[in-house]
Amino acid sequence: MARTDALHLTRWTVTSGSNVQSRGAVVIEAGDHHWQAASQGNGAVDALFSAVDKALADVLAGHPRLGSYDVHALAEGPAAEGLVTVGIRPPASAEGERGAGEYTGSSRNTNIIAASIEAYVEALNAM
Repeated sequence: MARTDALHLTRWTVTSGSNVQSRGAVVIEAGDHHWQAASQGNGAVDALFSAVDKALADVLAGHPRLGSYDVHALAEGPAAEGLVTVGIRPPASAEGERGAGEYTGSSRNTNIIAASIEAYVEALNAM
C-alpha cells in the first residue's frame, strides 16, 4: 500500500536533441501538496532530475547528490524492460542524521527515461 504522504510523479515531459539544450518539466504530488517546475540539463534524464530538485527545493533544502545511476536490460527486443537503479545522498547542506546515508530507488519500464525519473522519485521517498 502506498503512503499517502509519499511523493508521486503525476506527469513529466522532456525535449532533447543533438543540437538543443534538454528541457524537462515535472508535476509532483504528495497528499494535498502539489509542486511543478521545469529545468534544463545535460540530456533528458539530467533535465528531469533537475526539474524535480527545483520543484522540491523548499522541501529538500538543497539538491540531493547523485551517487549512482545504473541501467540494466532485463531481456532482448523492442518490448524489453530496462531496470534503472538510482542512488542519492542528502544535500551537502543537511546536518546530522539527515545528512548521512545513501538512498536508492529502482523502476522498470520499456522507456528508460520514465524508469529513470520514477527511480529518482522513489529514492527521494526513501530519503
